[in-house]
Amino acid sequence: MGDELEELYRTTYATVVRFLYRKVWDADRAHDLEREVFIRAMAHRPEKPRAWLFAVAANLARDEARAAVRRKRHLTLLKDDPVTLPTAPIPADQAVEDDERRARVDEALATLTKRDREVLLLWDAGLSYPEIAAQTGLAVGAVGTTLARARKRLVDAYDRVEQERRAAHS
Repeated sequence: MGDELEELYRTTYATVVRFLYRKVWDADRAHDLEREVFIRAMAHRPEKPRAWLFAVAANLARDEARAAVRRKRHLTLLKDDPVTLPTAPIPADQAVEDDERRARVDEALATLTKRDREVLLLWDAGLSYPEIAAQTGLAVGAVGTTLARARKRLVDAYDRVEQERRAAHS
């Protein structure tokens, strides 16, 4: 199998790098991901290696894109964080509204299962799917589905909390 992997590497290396580059638009990152693809191929020894390589490359590129979005969002949040940067005072009514919204989010989170809360909070903290899987015991492939369902349940729970709040104020 070693010779087969060498041949696979020799014949697909450039194509895999080009594929990854077109996904992440960063040559250095494409090479890093390519190394990960071939390391995984050595560990897994897939039956249909060429198709498997590109499936893994697509998954890694997707995870990379998600991580980049999270990093950008977290940087934006940090930039706007009043603790990290001095800003103009927040009007009292805005501060009260923000506190109330945070309380409703906390209330909605409290209605979720422990697993849903954990997956959402780990993802929000910037962990990758493999890291979330390691923390929660889920299969890496199940993280995305679990996360999507947890988000939907959080939105539904938040909507219920909002409806209850409106009903109480009516």
